[in-house]
Amino acid sequence: MEMRKKIFMVTSTKMQIATFALGCFWGPDDYFSKLKCVSKTRVGYAGGTKKNPSYYDLGDHTETIEIAFDPKIISFEELLKHFWKEHDPTELHVTQYKSAIFYQDEEQKKIAEKSKQAVEKKLGSKVATEILKAGTFYQAEEYHQKYLQKGKGRVC
Repeated sequence: MEMRKKIFMVTSTKMQIATFALGCFWGPDDYFSKLKCVSKTRVGYAGGTKKNPSYYDLGDHTETIEIAFDPKIISFEELLKHFWKEHDPTELHVTQYKSAIFYQDEEQKKIAEKSKQAVEKKLGSKVATEILKAGTFYQAEEYHQKYLQKGKGRVC
């Protein structure tokens, strides 16, 4: 019993947040929420100036996914590998569906920039993905949360 407590205390860490935009948020939410190394996901709106956006009154926000993760189990770099793999970062989209990495701190910013450079080098061209400072994340309406897992389909 004592040993378990010690192991738990040693291995427990503070959770971190990754915020990504990969087009419509339903597919990325479904994908990232199924990764065993991810604690929790939720979908919402980020990157804009409108207060309290909603799906039908989005303003200049982008559909995003917020991912809670334990950096001792999966690194931000590893999450970025999934990010790049799960969408086409070379496609230009309207603001609602653009590709973006919203960094939480300077460390995430550096990692994101390095990752983007590596992807551009591999592709031999620029990608449309923006790297932006995370601001307020507005959680989307409840019916958008785990939308595909509720059997609603894949159409955005």
